[in-house]
Amino acid sequence: MMRWPGFDLSLYLVTDRKLCGERSLADVAGLAVRGGASVVQLREKSLGFRDMVALGQALKTLLAPRGVPLIVNDRVDVALAVQADGVHLGQSDMPATLARQLLGPAALIGLSLERPDQLAEAEGLDIDYYGVSPIYPTSTKTDTGPGWGLRGLRDLRAATARPLVAIGGIGAQNAAEVIRAGADGIAVVSAICAVPDPESASRALLDAVRRELALRR
Repeated sequence: MMRWPGFDLSLYLVTDRKLCGERSLADVAGLAVRGGASVVQLREKSLGFRDMVALGQALKTLLAPRGVPLIVNDRVDVALAVQADGVHLGQSDMPATLARQLLGPAALIGLSLERPDQLAEAEGLDIDYYGVSPIYPTSTKTDTGPGWGLRGLRDLRAATARPLVAIGGIGAQNAAEVIRAGADGIAVVSAICAVPDPESASRALLDAVRRELALRR
């Protein structure tokens, strides 16, 4: 069940304030949303609770009027504090069942899948989408398995009806092939946060995704 009306995984921004350089995270996220980013995930592993809450509040203020959901990576406590729209959980984070109890039935909950053998248990959980991680090698996410590749992504698509957002080494040059392999959207970090023009980069990524999604209809 999709809890957010019109929930759209097409272009899913995962934050990294260090890659933003001298620009604020809120400024980069705002430009990404202007370019078409449809979800923003606050993922800042090195920050403590107070700093995460401050960033989360700034992003929530930015995103809520635009109808773009804010997802918090790992930190259910931060998600509750800033009234985020949901959380994204890794395999070693809080169990999804407990996160659902704490966040309630309306929250969006995503779960990372790093290996095919994690799917069977995940299918029995009350979650909304899978993050398939990583598709290709990436330097921005080092705590994952060896990688799915396009063949692994195609096999996963055949095994589940749940929405899939692919992450890991994805940019404008390969976004289309990832969607063709079965993803419903792409999640990116450096392809938006590290570029001079996040708005144009987001628009190009979204165009590539939407062209391929249109071919499925």
